[in-house]
Parts: sequence; C-alpha cells; structure tokens
Amino acid sequence: MGGPSFACQQLNRRRVHDCEMAGRMVGCIAAAPCIGLRRNDSIGAGIGTAVGVAGLDSRAGIPTEDPGPAAPRRSQLGPDHRLTGRGNQVPVRILLPAQYEQRPQRRWPVLYLLHGCCDSYISWTRSTDIEKLAAKLEALVVMPDGGQVGFYANWLDGPQWEIFHTQELPQLLAAEYRTNSRAAIAGVSMGGLGALGYAARHPGQYTAAASFSGIVHTRMSQEVSNGYLSLVSSYDVNPLGLWGDPAKQADVWKRHNPYDLAARLRSTALFLSAGNGQPGPLDLEGAVSDSIEASIGQQNRAFARQLRQLQVPSRIDLYGDGTHNWVYWQRELHRAWPMITAALMQKPG
Repeated sequence: MGGPSFACQQLNRRRVHDCEMAGRMVGCIAAAPCIGLRRNDSIGAGIGTAVGVAGLDSRAGIPTEDPGPAAPRRSQLGPDHRLTGRGNQVPVRILLPAQYEQRPQRRWPVLYLLHGCCDSYISWTRSTDIEKLAAKLEALVVMPDGGQVGFYANWLDGPQWEIFHTQELPQLLAAEYRTNSRAAIAGVSMGGLGALGYAARHPGQYTAAASFSGIVHTRMSQEVSNGYLSLVSSYDVNPLGLWGDPAKQADVWKRHNPYDLAARLRSTALFLSAGNGQPGPLDLEGAVSDSIEASIGQQNRAFARQLRQLQVPSRIDLYGDGTHNWVYWQRELHRAWPMITAALMQKPG
C-alpha cells in the first residue's frame, strides 16, 4: 500500500473568496481523493469542514470566527484518512509563514498545537492570539483535529490517531507544504497528554513539548482512571476501546501516561503548567472553584516531582490559583513561547 498522497478538490470559489478575507486557503490533503466536503453555513472566514472521525461523533457545532483584517495567511487541510477502515475526513488548520510564497525553495519547521477534550482543531485560533503570536515565526503552525475524546492514541478498538498525527500528517506536510523534519508540539488539557505522550513515544521527533493544564497522570488513582473512562463513555463510545481496563491492561495505560514516560522526555525541551482550580486573577468575578483543574493540578504536581526526581530538565509553572480555562492557557502559551521557538528554530548540531 502506498503512502499518503495529495489528491483533493479545491473548495468552491465563494469559500475561497470568503477565506481570502482572512488570508490564503488551500483545499485539502488526503490519503485518497477528498470526498463529501460539506459546507457549514454557520462557518465564517477561512473555516473548512466539520466532520466526524472514526465513530467519534461531532455533535458540537463550529463557531463563527472573525480573525480580523490583520490576521496572517491561513490554510487548511482536510484529509480523507481511513482511520478504522472507513473514509473519514480529518480537518487540520495551518498557519503559513509570512515568507512562505516568497521563498518557494525553502523547507520549514512545524509547530503542532493539539486541542483539548470535547473541542476541535479550531480552538487555538478561536481562543488564543496564536495568529498574531506566530506572525513572525519562520515555521508552519499546524492544528490537527484529534477527536472530542480521541486522547491522541492508537485505540485498541477504534481510531488510530497517533499514526495519523505522528506519521502520516508529517508525510503529507513534507510532500505538499515543504516542511522539514524539525518540529515542536504543545497542547492543552487532553492535548497536553498528547504532546507529552507523542514526544516520549517518538524520541527525537519533537525538539520541544509543552503541556498547559495537561492530563499527565491518568493512573494517579483508581478514581482518576475511572473518571477518564466515564468521560469517554459519555460520548457513547466504548471506553475500554481506548486503553482497555486500567487494572487488567495496566501496561497499556502506562505506555500512554506521561508520568510513567517521564524518563523518556530527557532529550526534549519541556514546559509544564497548571493551576489549582481555585478562582484566579484571570477568572471572571464570582467564579467558583473548578474540580477539573483541581485534579489536573494534583496530577501536574506529581508529574513535576517525578521529573525532578529523575533529573529531567524542564520549565515548570505551577502558578497556583487558576481554573481550567483558555485565559490561563493563552498566558502560558506566551510564557512557553521563547522556549518553544528557540528549540524549534535551533539548527541541528
């Protein structure tokens, strides 16, 4: 079987024109010809398709966005990728470097940004200033979908997200977007688990990994493990299809748990941050304590201790008061940005 290839239809002229208000748009990259690109009338400038992936439904709508007149050029892929034997489109948003068209012979590094649970690939441009922040970055910013409860894993019985994100997507980008082999990765919440897990299981593939309020210790207690099973189950998906039973298949859980993979992150530049769930300086007046961030904070404190015990270099920002909220992840993205970009742009020794 051949590798991924580029064989896609362009989006219609009106969509491209709408997108050109925010920047440049390319159709999609696929492992097979793109089929069934479907229009979402609620979508604004630059948004392509909203699709379900590998049996994980896509019940949440995609909100309208207004990137503003100063937004950098934007492109989007929509692979028709066979994750479970059925053709499924996987939307991916790309921010191109400012000099991308002016330097057609250059190959570019990539910063991957992974979204959290119950969200989608549009979350970074919807909820942070990544378009402005990356305006001078000499790299592509790639934001792939990962399923609402995909957990950035090759499921025991279900989607093979890790293969797509770590193997096929880089091949597609290299073939069609002139990327090189240098990459960094970051994520929020479930995406933090993905960023750290991918970096640990694929040593040398990512020069830097950052986790903002990430899920970093799924085995901290039986209650925590059961909580993630319940979360997956709430999307009408068999939770044991992910990593199996936490007790009977503990080895599988360990292979996907950043805490248990800490030693394998030694050669990666790391950034780790989380709050404690109490209302903080960026929360709205009247905000209440957040049990999600409280649990995430406990996991990150345990993970930070593990990194220190193993003497794994890392930058850690356990900032105390703060909820599980994009306002904190936006701030932490800025705090991590110098480390991420330095590692990404450093020339190989």
